[in-house]
Amino acid sequence: MNTKPNSVELIEVAPRDGLQNEKVPVSTADKIQLIERSFAAGYRQVEVTSFAHPKLVPQMADAEAVMAGILPKWKDKVLIGLALNARGAERAVAAGCNQINYVCVASDTFAAKNQNSTSAELTARAADVAEIAKGAGVPLSISIATGFGCPFEGEIALSRVIDIARAVLVHDPVEIGFADTIGCGVPTQVTEMMAAAHGLSRTVKWRMHFHDTRHTGVANAIAAVHAGVDYLDASVGGVGGCPFAPAATGNVAAEDLVYSFNRMGIATGLDLGKLIDTAHWLGGVLGKPLPSAVARAGQFPSTAA
Repeated sequence: MNTKPNSVELIEVAPRDGLQNEKVPVSTADKIQLIERSFAAGYRQVEVTSFAHPKLVPQMADAEAVMAGILPKWKDKVLIGLALNARGAERAVAAGCNQINYVCVASDTFAAKNQNSTSAELTARAADVAEIAKGAGVPLSISIATGFGCPFEGEIALSRVIDIARAVLVHDPVEIGFADTIGCGVPTQVTEMMAAAHGLSRTVKWRMHFHDTRHTGVANAIAAVHAGVDYLDASVGGVGGCPFAPAATGNVAAEDLVYSFNRMGIATGLDLGKLIDTAHWLGGVLGKPLPSAVARAGQFPSTAA
């Protein structure tokens, strides 16, 4: 499907994937404000938190408190909770998440370091999470981490990634995502992966998750949109990084994507000015400038002109 689309939907992941690797503790109130700023900028879907064990991901220890703070006002939005196992899924349902995201891993070495498991075991455990989600009437999305490469094993065969996608399709997820966990992917990989995914199913929604470690994030996102992706993950300011990936850097910045798509005539429904303001605010919360190029350079043409 190599055609120019009219629009693409972005999913904001800064409240979870953006913050989880930050050393500076972020207050529950600031996390809630980040989520509210995301919805104010036009997002329909936000990955709001992770229900991981607090000892493993301390930044996400207040998952239930974050959900309690946003539920009264934002029930009509898609509030995605990450669950790495059945216990996490139970917590996500109890907290009020209306979508659960589960993660498989294409690399055995990364799976061992990230979730003390194997790739095959994580793929099989999707059934437990799917059962909990189905029982609660909550949609399930499934992400495949290290889909473009592994920091320990190197190249990951496309066939391996597609085999995992095929295996989890039996659980009727609303979407399946391919994650470039370490930011090593390039546009040709994206195009090939989307073609293979569409060969599996034309009914499930497909999502891509890019990190900008080697500054290929925007190029990969553009390639994904032209290849027919349904959703793109993005993180305001470009914050993020996996705690279990060496030298991990941030997700592709939401405002960098929105700027590029705006100039290309591809609608996102997002307010670029509000995203830039949020990136500056979040940089203040974290006490450092954030990686986003557009937040640093500003809009063009300048809104002040």
